[in-house]
Amino acid sequence: MTELSKNKNLTPEEITTKDVTKAYLRWHFANEIPHSFERYLAPSLLYAMMPILKKLYKDDDALRAAYKRQLLFFNTQLSWGGGVITGLMSSMEQQRAEEESGNKEILMQDDLLYNTKAGLMGALAGIGDAIDSGTVQYIFIAIALPWAQQGSPLGALFPFVAFALYQVILGLFFARQSFAMGRSAAGLMQSSGIQKAIETLSVLGLFMMGILAGNYVKVSSALKFDISGKEFIIQDILDQIIPGILPLAVVMGVYWFYTKKGLKVTQALLWLTGILIVLAGVGIL
Repeated sequence: MTELSKNKNLTPEEITTKDVTKAYLRWHFANEIPHSFERYLAPSLLYAMMPILKKLYKDDDALRAAYKRQLLFFNTQLSWGGGVITGLMSSMEQQRAEEESGNKEILMQDDLLYNTKAGLMGALAGIGDAIDSGTVQYIFIAIALPWAQQGSPLGALFPFVAFALYQVILGLFFARQSFAMGRSAAGLMQSSGIQKAIETLSVLGLFMMGILAGNYVKVSSALKFDISGKEFIIQDILDQIIPGILPLAVVMGVYWFYTKKGLKVTQALLWLTGILIVLAGVGIL
């Protein structure tokens, strides 16, 4: 303990819902800014937690130790992982500060804090990616596509604005609830009910992708020929046998490319454009 710290009141201040809200908003808007290969998103989490840690640890050495705890490697999804863990760390650090200031046995050890964070960050990232990136954003896109087709600027703006607001509101909700529930929030987020919800929403996300592909991927064949004076139009025949087979073939072709070559979007677009130009040039499409 430093000489300056000896003259301070070392009693932790009370952490309020307002503090947790501020912490999550700092995490949300600084999420990728200090991204580093060594610590990944840990600087963002530390930036979020700094006002709370300053209220909890009045001793300089204890504050530095708390900073170091929150600066260990960290990586998770923005709202589900970031919201839950921000609230949970606030609750756990509050308990740790109370134990230190009251000269009690330290139950909230450094390893417990980090292991809780490390155990949740991957699981919550999977939940957030499946629900937010795999389902919710496509629902917003599906809502806005008709407006985009009509030339309305809302078609471009609505998905971005709606998804951004959704993530802020969701993250704030998780941060506040996790802080209020404390460590029991960790068990809730890993419960079988949550896992079933993830599976259900993942299936919904696949349906949404299929609906978007079926409605907005337009590919048709221009081939036609005469037999004994009767004209046969290939596209009409395909529509009678397997409607939508050509758009499905294009979507599955792009999916196959990604599975073989990785998520190289630019290469996929160039190959797809080249193939479609060739097929259109020879009259197949």
